[in-house]
Amino acid sequence: MTSLRFGAFLPPIHPLGESPTWWLRHDLDLMAHLDRLGFDEAWIGEHHSTGRDIIASPEIFIAAAAERTTRIRLGTGMTSIPYHHPLWVADRMVMLDHLTQGRVMLGVGPGSLPADVAMIGMTPTESRELLETHLDIIQRLLAGESVTTTVGSHTLVDATLQLRPFTEPCFEIAVAATSSPTGARLAGSRGASLISLGATMSQDGFDALAYHWGIATERAAHAGRPAPDRATWRLVTNVHVAETREQAYRDVEFGLQDWLRHLNDNAAVPGFALPDGSTRELIEFVNDSGLGAIGTADDVRRQIQRMVDQSGGFGTVLLLAHDWADPTAAWRSWELIARQVAPHFQGPGKTHAQSSHDARSRILARHEEASIAAGAALEHMNRKYADEVAGGS
Repeated sequence: MTSLRFGAFLPPIHPLGESPTWWLRHDLDLMAHLDRLGFDEAWIGEHHSTGRDIIASPEIFIAAAAERTTRIRLGTGMTSIPYHHPLWVADRMVMLDHLTQGRVMLGVGPGSLPADVAMIGMTPTESRELLETHLDIIQRLLAGESVTTTVGSHTLVDATLQLRPFTEPCFEIAVAATSSPTGARLAGSRGASLISLGATMSQDGFDALAYHWGIATERAAHAGRPAPDRATWRLVTNVHVAETREQAYRDVEFGLQDWLRHLNDNAAVPGFALPDGSTRELIEFVNDSGLGAIGTADDVRRQIQRMVDQSGGFGTVLLLAHDWADPTAAWRSWELIARQVAPHFQGPGKTHAQSSHDARSRILARHEEASIAAGAALEHMNRKYADEVAGGS
């Protein structure tokens, strides 16, 4: 991989006790901010409980965000397809594909919050089994097939889509993965992209990155599909950037502790062994465990390079929008990422840096040549003067 793309992953997880209306408007403004900064894509979550993860429909959010942006691609991250009738999932995404003129992506998963699954009388095992079945139906519908089947409480009778996708032959479909092989297996067998949500959320997830890519490759071959392209692989991590480490540490006093404890208590990820102590101890936990990077642009570059090295290469790094810092500091962090982190991993920035290095090397070489020439001239004139004195001139 020669160049990384950069994107955002917005669950979101917002503070309790504050206006959800304000935060939803803020999230839409963030999409416009990321678009102006040059981020390549943003993925929007679907959740239905906890009071913090307040976007219930990523499709509705994307429709609003598309009107505030011009180039950034927008994905559902992830649509919990076991919760929905597969015909309506496909139908809504085709409509969004037309509304955005090809800027939409469909991310699918089994649902990440145990409380969401419980409210519809489903178990996590059932949702994971339905994920594969529903994705198969959605892909068949998007390919123009007529589908007749019954899956759980959802029935399709000669079901077809009334519109073809705007994108030919179809918009991108991606599958979520954490530490288990479920997502990688499904991505490979169904010809979908892979989003490693658990890339740095646990040591198990980090250690499994190369293993998961191997599973996706093996399952693609088993299904008779082309080998997956690493350029379509996305890894998620958590960062906050400021001009100095001390400033970054002060910034995350706003919400780091609250966010970590919420995630530990509610998300379907392995629990953290969080230290009982100050925010500074939690910052050290995040940085030392590899969960993320809080500090300067150099610290974040090291975190991303660590992910590149562990995975063997991938296409897009997705940075979680997490409210560790207040909105002003968080927006500044996104700006610093665009200015000081992304160019390090991208062609234009690499060329820029190499050009500066080459120019300096040429100048230094010329300085050395000029210094040698000046020394030779001085020595020549000294000899000439000595000869004149010796000859009595």
